[in-house]
Amino acid sequence: MRDAGLTDLPVEAAIGELRLALADRGIAVLSASPGAGKTTVVPLRLFHESWLGTQQILMLEPRRLATRAAAQRMASLLGETAGATVGYRTKTDRAVGPETRIEVVTEGILTRRLQRDPELTGVGLVIFDEFHERSLQADLGLALTLDVRAALRPDLRVLVMSATLDIDRVAGLLGDDEPAPVVEASGRTFAVDIEWAQSSRAATGSAGSIESAAVAQTLGALDRFDGDVLVFMAGAAQIRRVVSDLQNAVARTVDIRPLFGALSAAEQDAALRPSPSGRRKVVVATDIAESSLTVEGVRTVVDSGRRRVMRHDPRTGMGRLTTTNTSKASADQRSGRAGREAPGQAIRLWSVSEHASRASYDRPEVQLADIAGFVLEAACWGAAVGELALLDQPDESSLATARTLLVSLGALDHAGRITPKGRTMTGLPLHPRLASMIVDAKPGPDGWLACVAAAILESGDIIRGRPDDVPADLGLRIALVVERDRHHPQAAGHNIAQVRNDARDLARRAKIDPQGGGVDVGRLGAVLLSAYPDRVALKRSGRGRFLMRSGQGAAVSERDTLAGEECVVVADLDGAGGDARIRLAAAVDLSDVLETFGHHIERRTLTVWDDRRGDVVSKDEEVLDALTLSSVGRPVVASPDVAALLIDAVRASDLQLLRWTDAARRLQSRIELARSAGRLDVAAVDDDNLAAEIDDWLGPLLRKATSVADLAHVDLVGALLGRIGWHRRSELDRLVPEQWLLPSGRMATIDYTRERPTISGRVQEFFGSPMTPSILDGAVPLTVELMSPANRPVQVTADLAGFWTGSWHDVRKDMAGRYPKHRWPEDPTTAEPGVSTRRPRPS
Repeated sequence: MRDAGLTDLPVEAAIGELRLALADRGIAVLSASPGAGKTTVVPLRLFHESWLGTQQILMLEPRRLATRAAAQRMASLLGETAGATVGYRTKTDRAVGPETRIEVVTEGILTRRLQRDPELTGVGLVIFDEFHERSLQADLGLALTLDVRAALRPDLRVLVMSATLDIDRVAGLLGDDEPAPVVEASGRTFAVDIEWAQSSRAATGSAGSIESAAVAQTLGALDRFDGDVLVFMAGAAQIRRVVSDLQNAVARTVDIRPLFGALSAAEQDAALRPSPSGRRKVVVATDIAESSLTVEGVRTVVDSGRRRVMRHDPRTGMGRLTTTNTSKASADQRSGRAGREAPGQAIRLWSVSEHASRASYDRPEVQLADIAGFVLEAACWGAAVGELALLDQPDESSLATARTLLVSLGALDHAGRITPKGRTMTGLPLHPRLASMIVDAKPGPDGWLACVAAAILESGDIIRGRPDDVPADLGLRIALVVERDRHHPQAAGHNIAQVRNDARDLARRAKIDPQGGGVDVGRLGAVLLSAYPDRVALKRSGRGRFLMRSGQGAAVSERDTLAGEECVVVADLDGAGGDARIRLAAAVDLSDVLETFGHHIERRTLTVWDDRRGDVVSKDEEVLDALTLSSVGRPVVASPDVAALLIDAVRASDLQLLRWTDAARRLQSRIELARSAGRLDVAAVDDDNLAAEIDDWLGPLLRKATSVADLAHVDLVGALLGRIGWHRRSELDRLVPEQWLLPSGRMATIDYTRERPTISGRVQEFFGSPMTPSILDGAVPLTVELMSPANRPVQVTADLAGFWTGSWHDVRKDMAGRYPKHRWPEDPTTAEPGVSTRRPRPS
């Protein structure tokens, strides 16, 4: 085994202090500026320490690319290849051997190892590199490692390394009675000039605008400056578009290389390799190139100032990739990439003033992302999340959502303890949803189908394109993976091959036979129910529109093959509020839903108001939270609930659903007239007051009602009399009588629904009446409507005596001319009244 010779990297000067700190306290924090060389130098300088003996150094990196690159760089300094003294291990790749002393691993590997072997047998030092990225797995791994050190392995050394971090907080977390020692190492960086190149288009924050600005600034940098260019974009889709635009615009001597996690190792290596003599390179990367990696030859950085982060929405219980601004620390990390080997420049696509408002550091994943896996690992460890040594605790709503999901998956019991199924799930390097799917499918014929589905969902979509042009059917992806002769114009072949390998790896871990590669895609929806029990969705009005179990709306394009399905299981959803876009889903038979969730389905008899029918309906339903799985009508049975529904409907109709007869309206008006005159001390019975107190007077009348038709039988006259008390009826009749006795002997009905109380009759019927009739003990005169023998209006007056002595003279002449057979006396007040021989005109 060879030793690595001394390098000229700045971190070499801090190694002595670091050795002393680890030998004395066993814990340390290394604060090293970008370019100091901590990732490659520190492990090589520590693996000969006496306190380490023959034990391993385990170093964590946040990404697979950085893991492999760090191991290969250290191995090259030893004159070896990865897998000898220095090795690496990721979820999908490894290069380790029996002589490996330094093992570089992705962060999740440590958690898996700790759960299997809490003593970390054979490991003497755990290094957490680039801890400032604050991934969930790094926070969890450090918390579990500190727990092991405190309870089982006081000899276990722990080192946290970072370029930009709140060092004091980390040192306090690592220390027991006093903070851990802090060792500082300056970086070897050259001056980097910062340019602020915000454009009006980029300022809008839209993807297309930022992409255009990035392309323009990159082309300008190639003209103005020497060396290679590193461009930071938010995500893979933006990178592909920027790469495409640059390839069509740059000289043939410039290579355009994408760099993000989903690329193959060969593509990633091509981006990291130095440019051949006479050629230049533009690397368009996500924040994967922000730390750990050195992209050789870079002199200019073009930074969009944007990144893609997974945010958890407690309202929907889902994670959602969101594009957001980077922090100041992240911007500094990116800019520093231009000054690793020589002076350089960084072009930021935002303004100085906007930069001042940005956060100092990126928020940790534990406060942003879906923490279901985090909670499950803690439960498997035997601890509550709040008992772990964490720099930042997750918020309670995210914790509650995670626990609810894990209970629904059967991974935790209702007391929060891990179940046998949950413990099995932690053995799979997957989100708990996908692990649950594989564990449940393993005993039956769907195990391989579950592994393929999990591999696709874990890796990201293998079909690319504009959202409206990408089919949502997950079954299509399954077919592309398992049927080697299947093709799709929007699918990348190497991605499919990688997913196929990932699926076989999952099958190996779960001890599932791939069955020769065959699957029943028709079973996909039923299999997905185990992973997404909360994302069952039923069709609703409008093609392609669905309602999920949570009550969230979701939709696919009207052209999508899933648009006509009755029931689907949603595996990937983008957006919140309104109808979120379904990105991946599968159709499922309702019978499978009923079988899977039988113990959760509520069977109820529901009586409700149906707006479409305009009536009360009753039905037997099977309900799964917000979803109505079945509904069968049944006869409505009279009950207080039915009465309440009818009362609400009457109230909403402003009492118009009731059958208001002329008699009821007259009685209502009589009561209101007497009440408003202060002659009858009763409650108001106008429509507004009746509506306000409708429960009191209408409710008792609807005890046997079952439909709107029964409202027609409500006795409103009786109801109104009941409101004032039947004992007041005689007083009401005296004050505001329903009828008035005319001199002719006929009882004329008083119309109280007009502006003034009115009686009608032929002129002759009022002969012999010198005074105007009145009510309310003479306080209110009646309006008299005088009619001709042919029942045509002659006069309307509230002063009958004045009419007889005034205009009657002219009316008499007119009547005599029109009706000569009738008598028309000069003084009607003393004449005998005529007797009506025809029915009076209806009032």
